Amino acid sequence: MKKISFVLLALPLAFACNNGANDSVERADSANEAKMDTSNNTNQTIPVSENTSQFMVKAADGGMTEVNAGKLAEQKANNPRVKDFGSMMVKDHSAAGDELKSLASQKNVTIPSTMSSDHQDAINDLNKKTGKNFDKAFMDMMVRDHKKVIDDFQTAENNTNDADVKAWIEKTLPTLKMHLDSAQAIQNAIE
Repeated sequence: MKKISFVLLALPLAFACNNGANDSVERADSANEAKMDTSNNTNQTIPVSENTSQFMVKAADGGMTEVNAGKLAEQKANNPRVKDFGSMMVKDHSAAGDELKSLASQKNVTIPSTMSSDHQDAINDLNKKTGKNFDKAFMDMMVRDHKKVIDDFQTAENNTNDADVKAWIEKTLPTLKMHLDSAQAIQNAIE
């Protein structure tokens, strides 16, 4: 009987540990939702809308992904332009990420400390590639990701009522657009 009880108790724990609850992005979203639900406690509330806090979480996740992909390119790229682009990703997205961390702290928004599991999987897949296959996969990823990120930033810019978040978006968008232009030029050159 003791063995059966132990197995029955351990089963829910195994599912809880494997259901994605350890995903840093999910934890950040949950923490922000909890802060919004505690509107009576003024020390824990978030002064931004739910959409704005979700954008900040998503932007942090995307930025960390670009930094990690850029570090891989610095190490693994064959083409010097791809390697240089990777360095630019590390530099620019690290700086934007630091600014976002500071802004999130001011706004009492919890942002993830690590990439989402989906983005980690993408980095792991990229890491398996070598040579020209790596260069092409990296640049394809950069073009695809930057198109999506620019769209997300423009949507957030139009929907946020927070002046500080809007200012950060407006400051960051030109860099993201420059990244996309550069990524597309490199992508076309290496195909």
